[in-house]
Amino acid sequence: MNAPRLVVALDVDTLEAATGLVDLLRDEDIIFKVGYEGLFGFGDALRARLERDGRPTFVDAKLHDIPRTVGAAVRALVRPGVEILTVHALGGNDMMLAAVDAAEERARDLGIATPKVFGVTILTSIAPEDLNELGLRGGPGENVMRLAALARDAHCAGVVCSPHESHDLKRYFGADFQTLCPGIRPAGTPHGDQKRVATPADAVAAGADYLVVGRPITEAGDPAATTRMILEEMAAAARAR
Repeated sequence: MNAPRLVVALDVDTLEAATGLVDLLRDEDIIFKVGYEGLFGFGDALRARLERDGRPTFVDAKLHDIPRTVGAAVRALVRPGVEILTVHALGGNDMMLAAVDAAEERARDLGIATPKVFGVTILTSIAPEDLNELGLRGGPGENVMRLAALARDAHCAGVVCSPHESHDLKRYFGADFQTLCPGIRPAGTPHGDQKRVATPADAVAAGADYLVVGRPITEAGDPAATTRMILEEMAAAARAR
């Protein structure tokens, strides 16, 4: 089983803040996530900087549209250094297949490794009681499992889910079907708008392959020290599982 990876979300409001974090964390074995704030605010500059530095990148685009549009967007997003892309599993099988095919084709054209496409299941900001309002029957686990089956059939590398669903997904789909888990909060840190959360140790114990941490690092007094603390907690949990 591969060691779990830490993903640091560059969810900050300026290019200077984002590149400052990249500089602070340059010696750590991590992946940087570029989400909506960075993509829409200063995406070209930030992604060019990460590519120039040779940093592995997760482009959290959460694409959700008709298959042709999603395929075109994926082709535009694939570039050297991009290891992970996300689409919404609720977009359906054809849409996810279009994303996976586009990632493979564009990577082949560029002569680079194909990025992993992950299907976003149920956002970690959604509580069980919110699902009924969305017209989704059952609890988070049931809905995540159903969407994960769609993502697997579309040849996605795995799904984005909360750590609470990771263990059951691994047991059902196997270790090779990967889980990417936001909602990671070290003990004693605020949950913010996240509702289905877990500590880094608990997420690793549940089998998470990628742990996404944003505000606990970006808003820390010493982001580098906090990152190292989380990496150490993850390593200890991985040795124990």
